[in-house]
Amino acid sequence: MAGMKVSDYILQRLREWEVDHVFAYAGDGINGLLAAWGRADDHPKFVQSRHEEMSAFQAVGYAKFSGKAGVCAATSGPGAIHLLNGLYDAKLDHVPVVALVGQTNRSAMGGSYQQEIDLQNLYKDVASDFCETAMVPEQLPNLIDRAFRTAYARRTVTAVIIPADVQELDYSPPTHAFKMVPSSMGLSQYAPVPADADIERAAEVLNAGDKVAVLIGQGARGARAEVEELVDVLGAGVAKALLGKDVLPDDLPYVTGAIGLLGTRPSYELMQDCDTLLMIGSSFPYTQFMPELDQARGVQIDIDPHMIGMRYPFEVNLVGDAAETLRRLLPHLKRKKKRSWREKIEKDVARWWEVMQRRAAVDADPINPEYVVHALDGRLPDDAIVTADSGSAANWYARHLRMRGRMRGSLSGTLATMGPGVPYAIGAKFAHPERPAIALVGDGAMQMNGMMEMVTAAKYWQGWSDPRLIVAVLNNRDLNQVTWEMRAMSGAPQFEESQAIPDLPYAEIAQRIGLEGVRVEKPEQVEAAWDRALTADRPFVIDFRTDPAVPPIPPHAELDQIEAAASAVLKGDSDRASMVKQGLKAKVQEMLPGTRHRSGRPGAGADDSTGR
Repeated sequence: MAGMKVSDYILQRLREWEVDHVFAYAGDGINGLLAAWGRADDHPKFVQSRHEEMSAFQAVGYAKFSGKAGVCAATSGPGAIHLLNGLYDAKLDHVPVVALVGQTNRSAMGGSYQQEIDLQNLYKDVASDFCETAMVPEQLPNLIDRAFRTAYARRTVTAVIIPADVQELDYSPPTHAFKMVPSSMGLSQYAPVPADADIERAAEVLNAGDKVAVLIGQGARGARAEVEELVDVLGAGVAKALLGKDVLPDDLPYVTGAIGLLGTRPSYELMQDCDTLLMIGSSFPYTQFMPELDQARGVQIDIDPHMIGMRYPFEVNLVGDAAETLRRLLPHLKRKKKRSWREKIEKDVARWWEVMQRRAAVDADPINPEYVVHALDGRLPDDAIVTADSGSAANWYARHLRMRGRMRGSLSGTLATMGPGVPYAIGAKFAHPERPAIALVGDGAMQMNGMMEMVTAAKYWQGWSDPRLIVAVLNNRDLNQVTWEMRAMSGAPQFEESQAIPDLPYAEIAQRIGLEGVRVEKPEQVEAAWDRALTADRPFVIDFRTDPAVPPIPPHAELDQIEAAASAVLKGDSDRASMVKQGLKAKVQEMLPGTRHRSGRPGAGADDSTGR
């Protein structure tokens, strides 16, 4: 290793950990690493964003869709600070991400030097499982190895802080000596399972129930076949936490869709009526959408003992890998002979999709956002990767898109931060350059950072084997989710100074930077715009002019929420007339008999209740 600097060795160790991309932004706190990248012929590939927060989001998106750890890098001081929001997104959604962060020279530390901040304290929460500073070369490779092993094993964020002068030192490995810490590569596959006695207790609970409800999250992703077999044996229905939306296909007739504030009526009724609850791989936080606390017997399966036993008074808490635990559980389960519970669930699901079609067909001014997303549903390629931003766009993603085939999808599930929709999609394109990626974002998120990240897409798209990255902007000139939360939860009218945002020519801006785009202002233009974007030879921005008065209030909204929205009208909401009109029209669609909507209206025929 003669002549190798610490920075060279760090990149070498990343390659040994099979890191192909590092999402990063330059700064003098990592000049040593940047020089090493030049000597390494850009391997692993340095992916340059417009802002360090976007680098972190891209690392999260890459990790979510690749199954590998995402890696991001930034300079000391402001760069390290900018990473934080994306890193918290990874931590809260249990995604493995490793952050490499520069620091001022060791000689300046503690001297109130330029761009010096206490990174150990700054990162001690977001990277609480592992955050260490390299002070001498001999600490490597152990710091890099532990950062990766911990990120993978605990599905979390880890950080390695590297002072600028340490990056420039000659690398010397740890020796066979006192207080040296040699290290080795790799982390073998493992799948913990519960004890047999606990499996038998869980089976007793599930066998005793007549109306079993299953709630799955992202932790069940590797257990699709086992979940399908279990649900068949138990005659159950399955609701999905939003991070688990792509775990089980929506064309299965017993899958009730999303649950919670953005959820479906069938999921709500599944929980209202069940007598037994099985939760797999989820820490779904909204207890009010689960059965009453004394209503159902419960079993939970989760790989993380730190996260189990929360949200509901479960009778049996099984700590173990979802697939392996279910394989051990299945032989103990008895097939339910009565199938009336399952039949009811399937009828509820079929009815729901008819309601969704009718809601999408409601006229709006100028375009109903539900129709925009509903029109995409039937057009999604089977290998599409879909991302959604936080806000009202997440409602339509949750309710109108049906996952099938190899489709993947995600959003900021727990932090629910604004802005990850576009950088997630970019991260997905680096994870799977051969697959189309589609981001559903509000105009607030697009203005916050999405538009500038289209510059990143313009920089890299020609290296993707499938060039399609489609960004659909739901442009209603309103920070819509917060507007509706003010109405529904606080009974407050829209406060225009905080809620109204400028209109921008998103598609035109995309065209100016070498991409494609179209502005859509009429319902009859929606389907053609999707078709054009899905056949484009480069990234594409669709600027949909949507109606802010279409309510994202859930179909099972509490009466007090509806009354609060009405109260906002009486207090003089600037949008009160159209708000009431759209709210009533949407509610009427839910109350209509289960007949298919007549053709000729926007959205009719875009897809039907037969499922796919």
